[in-house]
Amino acid sequence: MTTGRFVAWFPFAAAFARRFGGNSCLLALGIGAALAVLPAGADGATNSSARNERGLVYHNDLLPEMPWSVHVVKLDRSRREYAFTTSLGGGESIGMSTLAEQVRTLPAIWGTPVAALNADYYHDERNYVGDPRDVQIRNGELISDPDGHSSLWFDADGNPHATNITSQFRVTFPDGSTAPFGLNELRPHDGAVLYTAANGTSTRTRGGRELVLEPVPGQPWLPLRAGQTGRVRIREVLENGDTPLTTNSLVLSFGFKLAAKAPALAPGAELTLATATSPDLTGVSTAIGGGPKLITNGKPWEWSGLQFRHPRSAIGWNDEFIFLVVVDGRQSNSVGMTFPELTNYLLKLGCREALNFDGGGSTTMWVLGQVVNQPSEGKERPGANSLVLLRRPNPPPSTGKP
Repeated sequence: MTTGRFVAWFPFAAAFARRFGGNSCLLALGIGAALAVLPAGADGATNSSARNERGLVYHNDLLPEMPWSVHVVKLDRSRREYAFTTSLGGGESIGMSTLAEQVRTLPAIWGTPVAALNADYYHDERNYVGDPRDVQIRNGELISDPDGHSSLWFDADGNPHATNITSQFRVTFPDGSTAPFGLNELRPHDGAVLYTAANGTSTRTRGGRELVLEPVPGQPWLPLRAGQTGRVRIREVLENGDTPLTTNSLVLSFGFKLAAKAPALAPGAELTLATATSPDLTGVSTAIGGGPKLITNGKPWEWSGLQFRHPRSAIGWNDEFIFLVVVDGRQSNSVGMTFPELTNYLLKLGCREALNFDGGGSTTMWVLGQVVNQPSEGKERPGANSLVLLRRPNPPPSTGKP
């Protein structure tokens, strides 16, 4: 089924691939519309015939000289009906599942999923398997806190950014003392973690001290959002751990060492919770961790040391387009890429910015209902989260900004 540098992974596209003979080709994807196949030039990745097409395009770029099989989704940034969101391995909570399963859990009211790829690295500690390594914001709700790595986020105008994000989360006690806290993760003995229903049905902790919180009228409550500061009231103080969680729960948990030196707290006392970040993510609806950063302002990152080829997942963009890119690897028909090779490919696509995601066996791309790449383990590996492109039923008007 391969014809030159292109193979159509959609079964119904095989006839089109044969029609174009030795040329590579592109599948232009339209929601509720026919799929069009466009002939491409010999230059492959930066195809001039697709540059003037509006909307969404998927193609599989085959480079037999290495060999490489690269899957690319190209999004026209001027199309306001498209927007990105993130998914969770547990559906509505932290956990592990395949990319295809995660896409199916997204609420229909958010829009129609059209493309997705695996995203952040994750922790596998006891009781917290699937905890994202870094920040995740899903439909405006904070799921996990930043850990300082390069991460992807979209501003209020839908523009992508890839920066290192650090947490400035702090709780202020009635006596004015403060302490940092994490979010929906394994609690350290000398630290504090805030838990929401995104953690599951309980805090999953053992022992320590847990403050069951309730809202203060006129103060921010749930869903938890980045950049908010507000007072909450202690409803109950528990010492056994594993406190139940509901969609209206907020529990601040202290590890043994921190509980021993924290100020005395009783029901009725008020605390101040701040979820500040640097840079400021106030108002951000979508964010997800990744790394390393590959391209900044058109300049590639400089690599040193021995580089290895693996399956890769990445996102890149310029002023006109956003590219989702997956490279198959550890297979006879595609050996994977090193970071410098992936960076060079993204530069050839025209990317001015680019960010790597989790790779290896996790590398997966989903387009219009099916996985289009060949995962290196022969099947989808469960993951913690993903980046999903939606077609929204009621897109906002254009702001005139890129």
